[in-house]
Amino acid sequence: MFFLYDLLVRMAGFLIRFIAMVSPKIKLFTEGRKNVFTTLESAIQPTDKTIWFHAASLGEYEQGLPVMEQIKTNYPSHKIVLTFFSPSGYEVRKNNTVADVTVYLPLDTRSNATRFIKAVHPDLVFFIKYEYWPNYLDVLKQQQIPTYLVSGIFREKQSFFKWYGSFYRNALKSFRYFFVQNEKSKQLLQSIGFHNVKVSGDTRFDRVSAILERNNTLDFIENFKADTTIIVIGSSWPKDETLFVNYINRCTDPVKFIIAPHNIKSEQIQELQKSISRKTVLFSGKDSITDLSDYDVFIIDTIGILTKIYSYADIAYVGGGFGKPGVHNILEPATFGVPIVIGPNFSHFAEAIALVNMEGCTSISNQKELDEAFSNLIQNEDIRFEKGHICSTFVQMNQNATKSIVNHIKNEYAV
Repeated sequence: MFFLYDLLVRMAGFLIRFIAMVSPKIKLFTEGRKNVFTTLESAIQPTDKTIWFHAASLGEYEQGLPVMEQIKTNYPSHKIVLTFFSPSGYEVRKNNTVADVTVYLPLDTRSNATRFIKAVHPDLVFFIKYEYWPNYLDVLKQQQIPTYLVSGIFREKQSFFKWYGSFYRNALKSFRYFFVQNEKSKQLLQSIGFHNVKVSGDTRFDRVSAILERNNTLDFIENFKADTTIIVIGSSWPKDETLFVNYINRCTDPVKFIIAPHNIKSEQIQELQKSISRKTVLFSGKDSITDLSDYDVFIIDTIGILTKIYSYADIAYVGGGFGKPGVHNILEPATFGVPIVIGPNFSHFAEAIALVNMEGCTSISNQKELDEAFSNLIQNEDIRFEKGHICSTFVQMNQNATKSIVNHIKNEYAV
């Protein structure tokens, strides 16, 4: 089975090279992997101690960051090696400060896995949330390197739990321990014979809680906001934008809007700006504006500051809920005690399900529902406060997953 799997991965790698000719994202995927081994072999000496973390993309990186930071503190003599599978993770966080070496993960062929693990020679390995690469996991198992899954989440539809899933079930045997987000994931693993599992929770709650302790001040947002109610629209996609632009253009309430689109390509930003009839300013053009408070809409055509912007929100709309897999991160506005509005696709996200059920978050599926949700929150300060309080309390009550994981590792592994 490994031979067939290896062949399929090699074929996929070959096809990707052709796709890279027409796809900028796939080009990053292929180009970024060309010098991985050279980078590793120059940055890591045979005598170095290392710990390896793997994140599929940006969301998994953010999820695993609290554990990485604590492990780095607990094992200061070790180098932290961080790998990404996706360009949307690597390109945004390749200059992070927590890891000593950050690279793309080479494709999961047997030769790549063997060479990578020889170069890194980790003492500990952490896979964040998901991605189960059979060759890498098999080599780790053969070399008896302790490997852990952090903030794992499992669903019945996954191949592990099907009659045809034995190949991937065997890959799970490489993990010394599974730290999962919920009881359902634990039960699913136990149903296929894995009892080395603990419900530790979701480390993202620790990540977003730590945001409150940082300086979230943005002078230009304070200037724009003045004393007005602010709706922050984060990580929006075209379907989201169609609805809220209609609302913005018709809104008569005393409210301003900050829009941070998921895609910040210049042509799409220009189209968004043209579609808004109210006085609009771009982040890229703010320095030429004398008084930002004169504007009604602020479009953020840059990355990396949305979290801080949420701290100024009175209401948040989090995009992605009209696409697949669904809504983006709602925990960042939640930690600031902001009531949240999202689209209808959130069933893959436990925190969204919980907050919708608790009524801290409102799900909408059409223009009428969005108009009603925004108007209700704008015009009723008590409702706004109550829903925001539900959100912040929810985050506070779900902290300490990192502590649970790190304490377990500390008891198992001594330097």
